[in-house]
Amino acid sequence: MEPFTCFMEFRSYIDELYSNDYQKCQEAMICLKNAVIGSNKQKASVVSQGIVPRLIALLTDEAIPLALRCDAGIVLGSLAKGSNDQVRQLILYGTIHVLLQLIMKKNTEKQLVEICLRALRSIYQYRYAPTDVLHSNNGTLTYLIVDLASPSSSIECQSCIANILVPICHSYIEQMLLCQAGAIPLLARLITTNHLVLQIPALKCLASMCFTNRAVSDIVCATSHDDEMIPDILTRLTSRSRPVEVQLTAARCLTYLHRSGSLGSNDSRIEFKTLPCLARLCTDEFDEDTRATAAETLAYLAEIDSDLQRLAAISNHLINSLNTLLQCTSALPRQGAFRCFASLGANDEDIRKRIIEMDGLMEEVLAGLGDHCPEVRLAAVRCLHSLSRSVQQLRTTFQDHSVWRPLMALLTGQPSNELLTVVTSTICNLLLEFSPAKEPMLESGAVEMLCELTRNQDPALRLNGSWALMNMAFQAEQHVKTKIINTLGTDRIFQLLADSDTRVIMKTLGLLRNLLSNTLHIDSIMSEHSEKVMQAVNLVLDSQHPSEVKEQALCIIGNIGAGAQATDYVMEDENTLRKLGEFLINKDSKLQAGARFAIGNLIRKNDITAPARRNRLKELGILNRLEESRRQELFGTHVYEE
Repeated sequence: MEPFTCFMEFRSYIDELYSNDYQKCQEAMICLKNAVIGSNKQKASVVSQGIVPRLIALLTDEAIPLALRCDAGIVLGSLAKGSNDQVRQLILYGTIHVLLQLIMKKNTEKQLVEICLRALRSIYQYRYAPTDVLHSNNGTLTYLIVDLASPSSSIECQSCIANILVPICHSYIEQMLLCQAGAIPLLARLITTNHLVLQIPALKCLASMCFTNRAVSDIVCATSHDDEMIPDILTRLTSRSRPVEVQLTAARCLTYLHRSGSLGSNDSRIEFKTLPCLARLCTDEFDEDTRATAAETLAYLAEIDSDLQRLAAISNHLINSLNTLLQCTSALPRQGAFRCFASLGANDEDIRKRIIEMDGLMEEVLAGLGDHCPEVRLAAVRCLHSLSRSVQQLRTTFQDHSVWRPLMALLTGQPSNELLTVVTSTICNLLLEFSPAKEPMLESGAVEMLCELTRNQDPALRLNGSWALMNMAFQAEQHVKTKIINTLGTDRIFQLLADSDTRVIMKTLGLLRNLLSNTLHIDSIMSEHSEKVMQAVNLVLDSQHPSEVKEQALCIIGNIGAGAQATDYVMEDENTLRKLGEFLINKDSKLQAGARFAIGNLIRKNDITAPARRNRLKELGILNRLEESRRQELFGTHVYEE
């Protein structure tokens, strides 16, 4: 019987699916099965004509022949390999619940169980498939893992379950639930088999379970199979004699075990097995997808450890391999190469120099900033951010390529918060005093952009805004400082000093310190904003913030005290003077040091009002406390900048 190509032309087959004559229904089902296999058009027709409920009814009816039920399950499984819209419709029809109910029934035939598992596996390849259905009942996971995936089950059954587990363990709660259901011993067994259909999904699941989860990773490291610990099994699987996908996924598992904190960076399995394996997989003897994933994984492995960064940089000509990876036209290899360059150059100046001297590297990075793929743009900015930590490169290569222009361009439109955070972190470095990019960026509206950034709801962006303004104010000319304080506004400074993020408060205080440096600048700013500045400082001194925050406020007072005319603003503020006296005898060394610095500038500056200042401080008992605090120390007049 030939399969039909259009349901409207073969309406009789559709009608016969609803026949009580099982023979006719079976024949129609066979035609339907042949039609939908490999054809999304026919799958769409089945779904749109509302045939799914009939398929579910046939699948779940224990009174009809097993062959017909199995074919109904096969058709549902075929539909589960269709387009996004078709699979969403299957989910809406409750197909997942139906499949699970049949799988969980003790008397369901094994053949039908495997068909249901295959359909379920296909559905869960789509990221929007609901994971809570499997997690809502612990008994479901335990039955799948312990009973259905037992060694006595077929390889097909075990493979399906391993694949189903992969996409349902991404969050911390999901990882813990799988762990509690007995997934780790199962995965330990599956990764030691010689069947790739079991090994690879088991390795992927193990990697997902360990990702950023110390509790699970510790259990994995303490679990063995056949007297071999899982980390040692994984290390064995990174051998070049293993299939490439096995090597790569085993290395990912070990990477996540390290980054979770369960394996140290000096563990030989990380230093001498995982890292070399990933570096080797980045070479051009492997396909692009393998190289891209290896580069991304290696970037994550070495991201926060300078020793691993240095080791990776000299492993298997990695920097050359990454440079050739940038020549690929597809997005993933470029993304992986940029991410790995960013990781390698995070801390070491020599590595940055080697990277940036690669032929055409900066051109590739700048091209990446304008790539149509958001992930490539983000990875390119991460690479640029890492390289921007080099003072030498800021003055040379970054200036030669006018890097600030494409960076500023990325701020237009509606960039994601993640991209915005990395871009502005890079801009923070470009605005340092020694960077030649500082002046042109100022002329291009950087002050206005950064002041607006301090109003963002994301703490990381508020931090970068205040941090960049602090860098901009460092040793800046008076007109720049005036523009910053006028654009930002004293009210906004108050709000930033009351921020929920202590880091934002620290950078805002650093901004004030840098604004209030240079005697002429101090007097000019205080003549206009003295009341607000003193209120802001007292706000911090009277707060419950830790001592390192208050120390910054005391340094600001010290800077004000170094001004030619601004000293009076401190002397006229009773609250400030009282706090200085209290901090002199505080047990906290940071507060003592900050108070000594501020008072030292007040008493050591010789002018016509100096005797009056000293008398006032003596009346308040501050000079006696100062002498008690450090009898022998002489204080010079200093100005601190951040």
